[in-house]
Parts: sequence; structure tokens; C-alpha cells
Amino acid sequence: MLEIVEKTLLTGIGAVALTQKKAEELIDDLKKRMNLTEEEGKNLLEKLRDAAKDNQKRLEEMAQNEVKKACDRAGVMTNEEFKKLQDKVEKLEKQLKALSK
Repeated sequence: MLEIVEKTLLTGIGAVALTQKKAEELIDDLKKRMNLTEEEGKNLLEKLRDAAKDNQKRLEEMAQNEVKKACDRAGVMTNEEFKKLQDKVEKLEKQLKALSK
């Protein structure tokens, strides 16, 4: 199940990268058609890159939330929960050892 989520996330990130390449091509085309200066083209490209980065961050956050929900539904334990349980077992083992002496 996690493999499917991972593939979906990677596909989304790949789409963002592809979108950025297309944005660069679009900027080049716009510079030619609208007689944009190099500086105007760079500013527009920077805005598009920033938007793509923001979208990628939101996509990653959404994917993490979905993975967390899926793990919760499947009953998968987090590392933190596992560590707490491990510590509790060790504490109980020590108490049992002390009682059996």
C-alpha cells in the first residue's frame, strides 16, 4: 500500500518538474511574441518557479497526510508509538525481574 502512495507522490513530483520545463518553454515563447525583455522574462519565470515550489510543497504535505491516514486505518504503528511501547515493555521486564528475586 505504501508503495502505491510512494509511486503516486513521485509521479506528482515528476509532473511538477515537467510543468516547470513547460513553463520555461512558455516564457521563451512569450518573450518572442510579446517582446518581453530578458529581465521581464526572468521575473515571470521566477514567479512561475515559486508557484511550482509552493505547489510541490502542498502536494508533499497532502501526500504525507494521506499516508498517515492510510497507516492509521491499517493500524500501522508510528516510530514514536513503537518506541513508547518498547520503553514500557523494558520497564515492565525490569519490574518482573525485581519481583522474582
